[in-house]
Amino acid sequence: MDKYTLRAFGYAAIVTIGGFVFGLDAAVISGTLRYITLEFGLTDLQVGTVVSAPALGVLIALVITGAICDSIGRKKTLLLIAILYILSAVGSAWATSYEMLVGARFIGGLAFTSLSLASMYIGEIAPPAQRGKLVSMNQLMIVLGLTAAYFSNYWLVGLLESNTAWVIEYNLLQDIWRWMLGVEIIPAVIWALLLLLVPLSPRWLVAKGRYDEAKVSLAKLMPAEKIDDELAAIIESSQQEHQKPMKLTEQFQVMFEKRFRLAIMIGVIFAAVQPLTGVNPILFYAPMVFEQTGIGTNAAFAQTLIIGVVSFVFTALAIVLVDRLGRRPLVNFGLIASIVCLVLCVTAFKQASYTLTADDVVQIETTLDSDVAEQLQPLVGQTFDSDTGYKNALIAAIGQDSYKAHESELIQAAVSINAMLVLIGIVGFIAAFHVSIGPLMWVVFSEIVPTQIRGVAIPGFALISSVISYFMQKFFPWQLANFGAADIFTSYAVAGLIGLVLLYRYLPETKNKSIEEVERLLNPQTA
Repeated sequence: MDKYTLRAFGYAAIVTIGGFVFGLDAAVISGTLRYITLEFGLTDLQVGTVVSAPALGVLIALVITGAICDSIGRKKTLLLIAILYILSAVGSAWATSYEMLVGARFIGGLAFTSLSLASMYIGEIAPPAQRGKLVSMNQLMIVLGLTAAYFSNYWLVGLLESNTAWVIEYNLLQDIWRWMLGVEIIPAVIWALLLLLVPLSPRWLVAKGRYDEAKVSLAKLMPAEKIDDELAAIIESSQQEHQKPMKLTEQFQVMFEKRFRLAIMIGVIFAAVQPLTGVNPILFYAPMVFEQTGIGTNAAFAQTLIIGVVSFVFTALAIVLVDRLGRRPLVNFGLIASIVCLVLCVTAFKQASYTLTADDVVQIETTLDSDVAEQLQPLVGQTFDSDTGYKNALIAAIGQDSYKAHESELIQAAVSINAMLVLIGIVGFIAAFHVSIGPLMWVVFSEIVPTQIRGVAIPGFALISSVISYFMQKFFPWQLANFGAADIFTSYAVAGLIGLVLLYRYLPETKNKSIEEVERLLNPQTA
């Protein structure tokens, strides 16, 4: 590997740190939910609003980022995004109210478009032979950031049990959620500083007519003797693209023509199924989900570490297998495995029961609150066959505030459930998702959409996926309180089953096929 390829790897690595910050930002909130609920006295819907605020921000960012990127360039836009991440992390860690926390998280959502911009920039500076590997680094960095968030949260929760001087001095017990959110500041600042080192995109410079500056950027990416030829090729390509560009409104009208109907249908199905299988609620509420099995708060945080590691390993596996096995086998296998694993979770929660014994109440009186223990006496000996029935009885007996403060301990005391079955189901689902429909969704989008309508269709698919993801995140705590874990996981499994039937029927194999070949496959009349 020559020095120019090494430089390209270096620049790509810097740009994909944004993916790491994204993964960290998205998952770190999972560890704070119990603490911010008590800090600000949040309802279930308010908790969902805090978690989903970035997903709302990205909906707005999707509309404006393209114009900003074309106006000021990829590098400056990425720098702006890094600053937004820093502002979001600082505002979240120092939030003094629920509204301020939601606002700070919303700002972080505006930065989530770093993912598409990173892929765009890398695609424009990478050597053709290395482009696939370099672009795929972005997905790996996302799950690495997600894993780092789980490890960071687990480490901070573990510190609460220590009596070290600095933990007491800095009031970690009271402000642990602020530390969790503040961790993001470090990588966001590092990313912003490192972005100053990357060159401007030579293709963007050519599009702006800044040929001399394009030569300077190309000099960092290839030997001097190749620069003129590469610049000429970029200029020619740019001129061809702008000879008769199709306006977005024209693309939107053309998109509904019969020849594109199957491609659009596949894209919409994929964009809907991917979030409807429940991956974001499971990832972003992981400790809350595991606490429903009664393992306790610390053990719940420990189990999230497994999710992080599995996500990283199976995303890397997907990158290795996608061009070997093809898209269809991975998508079909992933959906089948996801459904099976989700059914395991449904089975465990359906079979669960909840009974408070006299000994349980004595333990609660000893470790928690004597008043709470006294209020629980009418529930002693009663058996509930659903989590919602038990929780509603608790709220009626001790009140909403006391229930929120002691939810984990009260579930742990009463539940009888196959917790290992839930763990296997969730970890298996995460593995299946990340080896298939997670990373492959964007691969499929890039291959099934004809060039004529890419400017509208792919952002449209992203918008569909983002809107569904937003509502899935926002309403998960409310759904858990009102419908129960079994019904929630059932809905995820049903969505996966519908997706399997539809994608098995309509998704073609696109491995080793050009965009033109895929277009003929989806619309034989163009052959």
